[in-house]
Amino acid sequence: MERFVENLMYGARWILAPIYIGLSLALLMLGIKFFQEVFHYLPIILETKEADLVLLVLSLVDMALVGGLVVMVMFSGYENFVSQLDISDDKEKLSWLGKVDSGTLKNKVAASIVAISSIHLLKVFVNTENIDPTYLKWYVIIHLTFVASAFAMGYLDKITRHH
Repeated sequence: MERFVENLMYGARWILAPIYIGLSLALLMLGIKFFQEVFHYLPIILETKEADLVLLVLSLVDMALVGGLVVMVMFSGYENFVSQLDISDDKEKLSWLGKVDSGTLKNKVAASIVAISSIHLLKVFVNTENIDPTYLKWYVIIHLTFVASAFAMGYLDKITRHH
């Protein structure tokens, strides 16, 4: 009975596989939205104010960072929790595949969230004339909370790995 329960639990990890496939669909949606924004602005680029162009570029960078985060979570999560990826030697392989454990993945996700939050905060600062100062204060507090959380997670990971 114990062996059956253990095999059932171990096999249940495959429930995550469709979730990682779903992340690839989310990546596709993000790519479609990215190019929708690019194609929307191309015809009006010469009439666009510089501040609006900067906001657009920051939005595109934000989408690129989120896309990278999705790829990292998708591949590392699959390798850590479902099954090792079998990529033949004749195909290009990402250098970090197989090297990102769940602790490292957690820290990389936290660092990515800080980077994404930084871009959102920069977008807010570029557009300060249209934002209530109370909201501006909360954006900064939330960003600093992300920074402190990422730092704390990295520090705790460093402490636990050395002991």
